[in-house]
Amino acid sequence: MRGQCSMGWFFGFKLHLIINEKGEILNFMITPGNVDDRFPLKYENFVREIYGKIVADKGYISQELFNELFVNGIQLVTKIKNNMKNSLMSMADKILLRKRALIESTNDELKNIAQIEHSRHRSFSNFIVNTIASLAAYCFFPKKPSIRVECYQDNQLTLF
Repeated sequence: MRGQCSMGWFFGFKLHLIINEKGEILNFMITPGNVDDRFPLKYENFVREIYGKIVADKGYISQELFNELFVNGIQLVTKIKNNMKNSLMSMADKILLRKRALIESTNDELKNIAQIEHSRHRSFSNFIVNTIASLAAYCFFPKKPSIRVECYQDNQLTLF
């Protein structure tokens, strides 16, 4: 008998989150399960107030998406896939990629503490109300997962 590993129930929807280094939710989007993960970042209203760097996993790699976000003042930082050529990356970006556990910790708190995921939805409105209520409850958590980010001015010439 083969075992099957699954993360949980799949209801046909995905929750996309943008959080800051303090674990605060800046924006979210709910999409159907068959939508590409890169779609929300292409949607202008999802990233309207966002600037700086977005650290994402390998599923968000796209030259077109990188260029589109870069024009809007957002730098997409991802690891490279195994079949891609190596590219130069600053040490700060490499360290940020190692801190991706922040989003995984946030997802874990949403699932286990705020109970955003359960199998008793009888209607779409019940699903939406539960999701919004869980996100609102997370916002009031006194302690959220966070990382310490310090910026300093080094007076070096950068080409961005």
